[in-house]
Amino acid sequence: MDAVVARPGIAERLSRMIQLPTVSAELDERGMKPFDDFVALIAEFYPLTHSQLRLELHTDFGLLFHWEGVSDAAPLVLMAHYDVVPVDESDPWTHPPFAGVIADGRVYGRGTLDDKGPLIVVLEAVENLLAAGFVPARDVYLSFGGNEETFGAAAVEISRAFQERGIVPWLVLDEGGAVVDAPLSFVHGRAAMIGVGEKGVLTLTLSTRGDGGHASAPPTLTAVRRIARAVNRLGPGTFRTRTPRAIPRMLSQFSEQTTGPSRLLLKLLAAVPLLTGRVFAALGGEPAAMVRTTIAATMQSGGTAANVIPSQASATINLRIALGESVDSVVSRVRRRVRDPLVSIEVVEGSEPSPEAPTDNAQFSLLGRALEEAFPGVRPVPYVMMAATDSRHFHRFTPAVYRFAPLEMSNAQRAAIHGVDESVEIATLERGEIFHRALLENLT
Repeated sequence: MDAVVARPGIAERLSRMIQLPTVSAELDERGMKPFDDFVALIAEFYPLTHSQLRLELHTDFGLLFHWEGVSDAAPLVLMAHYDVVPVDESDPWTHPPFAGVIADGRVYGRGTLDDKGPLIVVLEAVENLLAAGFVPARDVYLSFGGNEETFGAAAVEISRAFQERGIVPWLVLDEGGAVVDAPLSFVHGRAAMIGVGEKGVLTLTLSTRGDGGHASAPPTLTAVRRIARAVNRLGPGTFRTRTPRAIPRMLSQFSEQTTGPSRLLLKLLAAVPLLTGRVFAALGGEPAAMVRTTIAATMQSGGTAANVIPSQASATINLRIALGESVDSVVSRVRRRVRDPLVSIEVVEGSEPSPEAPTDNAQFSLLGRALEEAFPGVRPVPYVMMAATDSRHFHRFTPAVYRFAPLEMSNAQRAAIHGVDESVEIATLERGEIFHRALLENLT
């Protein structure tokens, strides 16, 4: 086999991808052209991948590339998505979000981190290995979805195809954690945060009806006030804390790279999960989200005029279900807290939380070896992912599902995901390609 040489120009190729506004939530306005153009761009930029791997289309948005390996052992599945979330045109972007500007050692634009950056480093690694005549030790699938941001119907169909064919992947790797600095406020140093579990997603609609009429003579409890009262009863403390096994494992590893009082605190928290849950809940934000089901009112509606009492009102509630709970148990808890038979609760969309993947297996060790080649000295650390990924459609029948994008992300960059001024460093794209190349080369 020839030596593997990475092609130059990864930033320019990502820039072209960013220029295609594959906004799945705006399909009616933008049409299919950006998505079709993206598929054509893959064929243009990655001719060996397109010609030597077998491509299947699942729905209008799912791409499944199959790379045959040496053995018939269970395969590796590398996942990513090429759709992006909308942009608020009033937001003050430094560079236009769909211009793909390359400046200051970065590529700017919507999707650079979520998830075209993680997608391109997979394709770069595969193309470079194919150019060198490499054949993987086992089959490899590249699963790319174009509607992950709108509940991932493409990934549902791809996972169903695996099940119908009796294929249980040996390892599934999707977006999720990243290489971060100071992963917790009291932890210093870099770590590769690998999601070994994923919270479930639940969307509920709370609705009610009441007496309408003129606003000059309001009843005691209007439909709007009833819904407002129900939402107010669903505060942060609605659900008790739960500390999944991944959190003590994470804290134990952090304690090994920490000194002084912080080390003692981390060791204590790792040893006493009940205390960990309470401390993380008190910290709020991401730590609190790791240890309990979160609940947020995201939309409210009711009323047609400023001086008219509406006869109906509703609110949309988004929940992220903690590991160890279920859609049914969460809905029951919400009903008990609302305590109002006149408020109807409808499940709009729901998916169960994942089981936890192990960290003492060959798959997690493989991720560690690839990390060492791409990011020397950065250790893999397990955690629970709060957001939803397409891989949730695999964890129901695949025991080793992990969520990690091999890119370095600062706190500011992570905040820019789904926000303003999303960008990725060119240097970390190159390291991400090395990670995936090492992952594939070390397959056994």
